Amino acid sequence: MQKLNFYSYNFRFKNSENKVYIFDVIRKKFVVLQPEEWVRQHVVHHLIYHKKYPISLINVEKQLVINDLKKRYDVVIFKPNGSIDVLVECKAPEINITQTTFDQIARYNMQLDANFLMVTNGLNHFYCKTDATKDNYEFLRDIPDFNS
Repeated sequence: MQKLNFYSYNFRFKNSENKVYIFDVIRKKFVVLQPEEWVRQHVVHHLIYHKKYPISLINVEKQLVINDLKKRYDVVIFKPNGSIDVLVECKAPEINITQTTFDQIARYNMQLDANFLMVTNGLNHFYCKTDATKDNYEFLRDIPDFNS
């Protein structure tokens, strides 16, 4: 897989039925290793090992319904009180981050109401703080560490 713009991590892999799988520490199972999953697993490890978010507050690939359509978010970080702190949208490295990507995460966030958003293709990362009262976003250098 392609080198990404994250620290290097020790991932667990396995081969089965001519496919490569990577172990997801959040879902506690092996999942098929696709380019987007490669990015997602780097994000998860970054959140755990560098941003210090507890595994218990991180959720991966869960369904939500928007305008009667079933969608799946990539990564959500909850606050201890159960509200959503960070929403992450992952794309494969070959996918450029465009306005369409930001529109997608904005639609998801209308339902989820996260405080911070992260959009990444593993090579380029964008972070912003949401402001529901002004209906806008303030771009940041990074999302905050846990308990900051």
